Amino acid sequence: MINSDLTNMDTAFSGVLGILSLSFLLLLPLIFIILNHISSPSSERRPLPPGPRQWPIVGNILQVGKKPHVSLAHFAKLHGPLISLRLGAQIVVVASSPIAASEILKTHDRLLSARFISAANPYGDHVLDRVALVWNPSCSDQWKLLRAMCRSELFSAKAIDSQDTLTEKKLTEMLDFLTIKQGQVVNIGEVVFTTVFNTISNLIFSKDMLSFGDQGNAGGLKTLITKLMQLATAPNIADFYPVLARLDPQNMRRKMKIGFEKVLNVWQIYIKERRENHVNDAPETDFLDVFLSTGFDDDQINWLVLELFAAGVDTTTTTVEWAMAELLKSRATLVKVQQELDREVDNKSIEESHVLQLQYLNACIKETFRLHPPAPFLIPRRALNTCEVLNYTIPKNSQVVVNLWAIGRDSSSWEDPLSFKPERFLNSNIDFKGHHFQLLPFGSGRRTCPGLPMATRQLPLILAYLIRCFEWSLPNDQDPAMLDMNDKFGITLVKDSPLLLVPKRKL
Repeated sequence: MINSDLTNMDTAFSGVLGILSLSFLLLLPLIFIILNHISSPSSERRPLPPGPRQWPIVGNILQVGKKPHVSLAHFAKLHGPLISLRLGAQIVVVASSPIAASEILKTHDRLLSARFISAANPYGDHVLDRVALVWNPSCSDQWKLLRAMCRSELFSAKAIDSQDTLTEKKLTEMLDFLTIKQGQVVNIGEVVFTTVFNTISNLIFSKDMLSFGDQGNAGGLKTLITKLMQLATAPNIADFYPVLARLDPQNMRRKMKIGFEKVLNVWQIYIKERRENHVNDAPETDFLDVFLSTGFDDDQINWLVLELFAAGVDTTTTTVEWAMAELLKSRATLVKVQQELDREVDNKSIEESHVLQLQYLNACIKETFRLHPPAPFLIPRRALNTCEVLNYTIPKNSQVVVNLWAIGRDSSSWEDPLSFKPERFLNSNIDFKGHHFQLLPFGSGRRTCPGLPMATRQLPLILAYLIRCFEWSLPNDQDPAMLDMNDKFGITLVKDSPLLLVPKRKL
């Protein structure tokens, strides 16, 4: 039912070439006028970064393909670590090396910290500036206020420490469900999705919103959130030619609006009930109380809750799924993780205090981030003003992305980059907190993911529980070495096919 109004979402990508062709035939004169008025870098400025040869009118649209993280990595090998493309009228600058990433996310962070907002987003910049954290168009005072509030109330060390009991409870519920499902096929992504979603829903609303017993609903909500994130990055003519934004020629904005409304219906009733019974100066029991005490209206609360769920749930679920797949493919690595857990945890229950001691497990997580960054392009940025990076010009309002997928597979930064080798991190000081630009799953600079402190605790705990308490096999005793490791591009880099596993509880 959740997906009833979104059955045609996948056609946004597969049909884009046909729509482009028709649009070009009808709008050629207008497009030529637009392109003639696009200002080129003046002779006094440095040139744009190099890039692939552009086609007339369409630029490089037809060269990007369904896996832009792969195609742009290929272009970087040909043209260098900082490249530019023209997608219709839109200039896109791509960084594909640690040095180029550092220039964008550190050296020129102030000028390149605006957010690129797709024309598919149903809310304008003026609305997002008031309600959004992740998708706020600029680092405005309102954005700073929202970020400070989330850091202090939800992601501070004190706040995370207070969540220990809740985290343990949700992980125990996950184990109980998997124990009941022994010998049966489970979708590990949906199980983890339910666990993390209910953890965050308790932090915000003090209640579960999904049930392990209703995995179809969890799968539907997971699919819906994933579809929304894919729509946000799907090829959109209105992004390529902003003059067409109001026409919404692919109905992308309409589809996004339908998706938003479906998701918001999951929790709007709780907001309404709490607002009716809210008493000023009453003790705050969860994050919704904080929102209400701050005076936020329903639009602000709905959007922030959506961002917290989308950013916190989907990325964690995706990372756990990739990590489990890599460990199953590499039996020797999985055995080392199991041995470390036996040694460090012994016969005790797994607690958050064990996380720092699990060096090999944490190395596996870093290696998963390297090969399968949850957000392969981070969240696209926009140049506030024209600036120079690595002796090239980045024009004002250019879209700027950092290709983490390419950086993680760069042979100049990593030895044997295509192999899953957690050992590379055992004697290394490289972390993923935004200081080492060869590993940036949570970004860096002003736009660093505010949920990083929670993720650094949650991820190893979930994996430790799954590996410590269960033996895992593929359905029909399939060979793990033959696991499909293809990915599907979106804001998050998900497995193209879900990871289906059979659990067996350890004694």
